[in-house]
Amino acid sequence: MRRFHLEGPGLAGLMLRLDSPPTPGPGQVLIAMRANSLNARDRLVLEGYLRPAPGVVPVSDGAGMVVAVGEGVTRISVGDRVVGAFRQGWIDGPLAPGLPGAADLGCARDGMLGEWALLDAEGVVHIPATMTIEDAACFPCAGVTAWSALQAGRPVSAGDTVLILGSGGVSLFALQLARLAGARVIATTASAARGEKLRALGASAVINYHTTPDWQDEVLKHTGGQGVDRVVEVGGGGTLERSIRCVRIEGVIALVGLLAVPSRIDPTPIMARALTLKGISVGSRLDLEKVLRRFAEAELSPVIDRRFSFEAAADALACLGGSDRFGKLVITYPEP
Repeated sequence: MRRFHLEGPGLAGLMLRLDSPPTPGPGQVLIAMRANSLNARDRLVLEGYLRPAPGVVPVSDGAGMVVAVGEGVTRISVGDRVVGAFRQGWIDGPLAPGLPGAADLGCARDGMLGEWALLDAEGVVHIPATMTIEDAACFPCAGVTAWSALQAGRPVSAGDTVLILGSGGVSLFALQLARLAGARVIATTASAARGEKLRALGASAVINYHTTPDWQDEVLKHTGGQGVDRVVEVGGGGTLERSIRCVRIEGVIALVGLLAVPSRIDPTPIMARALTLKGISVGSRLDLEKVLRRFAEAELSPVIDRRFSFEAAADALACLGGSDRFGKLVITYPEP
């Protein structure tokens, strides 16, 4: 069966091999993959910024059907539809030392871009009966990160105002989840076309940060000068400083990304308004179960921009470097 491996940096290093599926060992499950979704992190792995293991199978997010189980496996059965948790070994509770990095799929350990995947049975989650495998594959990284960003500290609830930055995967999931919680959402974007799509998803106000570079002032106007209850801060160029300026007293900034965070931040406004700056490190297996259940109960689907065949996986990864997408990029597999 076919799997992609990274033999070097960039798309040129992406090689397709024929790998024989192993027999699952004790506590393991073998999955016939049906779909992957891509994240910005996958591009960082591809380019070598996250130092992938030599020959690693890339891509963290994927879902499929269990075709074999190892000795002692009881919570998963052959025929189950499952999705892999992004951070293997983190079941619930606080993040344990040593888990980030080494436990994450698609970098230090083999990911999901292949016709089979071998995972610990404790590292997979059942897909809700009403959810498609393609939709489920979109959640492990971006969906769980958005869930954690809205749950940190006091969970976002009805009547709150949430600020999302841009229209990446985490931001779109955060918009959908915040609206499901009854919160009002303000969004920033650089595109009028994306702005209309954000409004269609439920954003009550959209601010174009190209035409309004001091967008934090506009956010304050939309909140009567009080500021938002929470920012899902994805770490764009200079955004953290602006986010700090438009959060209400005792508000929360969920720090998701580190794409271009300034090296020095003045702590004075953080202290003056008793803000909470909370780092988000994706989430646990239980978080994945909760966000899947929340979407299934609401009969809501993640935003998918386009689909690619397994054979066109390199094209899908190349699209991660573009700016014309709105929603997840999904890779689908031929029917067995």
